This record gives sequence, structure tokens and C-alpha cells, in this order.
Amino acid sequence: MNRTTADAQHRRAVAFRDLHTGPRPFVVPNPWDAGSATLLAGFGFAALATTGAGLAHALGRPDGSVTRAEILDNARSIVEATGLPVTADLESGFGDKPQDVAETIRLAAAAGLVGGSVEDSTGRAGDPVRPLDEAVERVAAAVGAARQLDFPFTVTARAENFFLGRPDLDDTIRRLQAYEQAGADVLYAPALPDADAVRAVCDAVTRPVNVLMGGALKLSVADLGALGVRRISTGSALSRAALGALTRAAREISELGTFGFGADALPYAEANALLAPSRSADRESEPAP
Repeated sequence: MNRTTADAQHRRAVAFRDLHTGPRPFVVPNPWDAGSATLLAGFGFAALATTGAGLAHALGRPDGSVTRAEILDNARSIVEATGLPVTADLESGFGDKPQDVAETIRLAAAAGLVGGSVEDSTGRAGDPVRPLDEAVERVAAAVGAARQLDFPFTVTARAENFFLGRPDLDDTIRRLQAYEQAGADVLYAPALPDADAVRAVCDAVTRPVNVLMGGALKLSVADLGALGVRRISTGSALSRAALGALTRAAREISELGTFGFGADALPYAEANALLAPSRSADRESEPAP
């Protein structure tokens, strides 16, 4: 990595870190490719996050089937498309050992990322959540690798209980508190069911809390901010919204033989305008070739 690129990554990392201490919560939407990233950047979002599920679906696969190399290649394309700070869904760290998780963090940084999340899931249907001691060790390994970098890489630790069908709020809080003690910068429990659960999580920890929008959680940005949330992500919702539009259009064509969906399609000229080359601050600051 050359000095200009390293400096740009450092600026993005600091900007991303500082967003978590702003006066209001910020939304970090989840594009699934360079095109969706470019479009979102055009709407003024300050940072982006990748989505493992969105990438898997774009590749024609179910969630949980992408490799570390695919995740990082996708993340690199999103970073390069916009110049915005990007944090990645790094799933459970891609390996059985804490050293594997640490290596994933180092590779994420090399891909241009300024943050990443590590889950406590196992990928095993009968035993979906890791024992707490094992999960803490993996978070600590991620934090240790991040602290050895020459910029502030933001480590997000995820407690997957609710997302994996184990609605145990006490255990979720216990896990997030342990991950905070292990050094995680941001804490995240996807699929919290209601405002009371969100408030309980935010009150139980001192680090910034990320919340996943949608699902059963019908709360606005302002609502979540009042509960103590600092960051809001969309997960795979945006990519699934796009798949929903495609599915409805395909169903209309195949079942009705009509093309009414075209009335709601993004106009051709607008699509081209939204996906015009990025004018990010980082690119403008780089010397012309």
C-alpha cells in the first residue's frame, strides 16, 4: 500500500470512529456490490457496511456460503467504488482458532476496510452459539490484531442469540459485556425484538451499540437514538428489497404476461446519473496520475 492510499485509509478510519461519538445515531447502510455502494454514497451516507447475506444472494447462494476471499474481494470493490469508510460483515471470523480471526482482521485492513464485525455463531444448526469463553477469546484476538494496525480499525462484536432463535436477553447482555471487556469498540445484538430490549442492551454497556433495523423492530432513527443507540445498520434488507422488486416483476411477467412493473423502475437516465463516477473527498485529494 502506497503512502497516499495509507493516508486515505487512516482518514476514513478516524472519520468512522468519530461517527460513533456524534450527537445523533448514524445509519450505515449495507450495499452488496459496487453499484449499490455508489448509489448509496450519492445519497450522502457517511459510511457503508457490507452484507454477507446480500453478497451470497447476489452470487446465487444462501447466506453463510461465501468464503473469506469472496467477502474481502467484495469489500474491496465497495471501498474502491466510493472512497467512504467501509466496515465489513466478517461473519464468525473464518476459522476455528482465534489466530484465524486475527488473520481475518489483518486481511480486512489490507482490503481497505476500516472496521469489521465478528459473530459468536458456530454455523452448526444444533449448536449455533459458541460458548462464552471461546467467543470472548475470539473477540480478544480480533481486537489484538486491530490494535497492531497503524490506524484505528473499529471492531464490532456481535451476540447472535436473537438472530439464531435464542431469545435470551440476559445471556445476550452478559455476552456483550464480556466482549466490551475484551476490547470491542462497538457492540451489536441483531434481531432485538423491541424498544425495551434495545434500551436494556444500551444501558448495560458503555461502548457504542449498533442495532439492526427492520423485522420486528419498527423504530425510527430518532426512536433508536432516544434509547441510546449510536449506529444503525440495514443488514441484508436493502438487497432483499431489490430482490423483492425483481421477484414481483418476474411474477407479473410469468403469471400475467404484463409489464406494469416498468412504471416503478428507476428511469434509465437517473440510473446512469446515480452511478456516475464517484467524486469522493479521498479521490479528489489524490494527485492526478
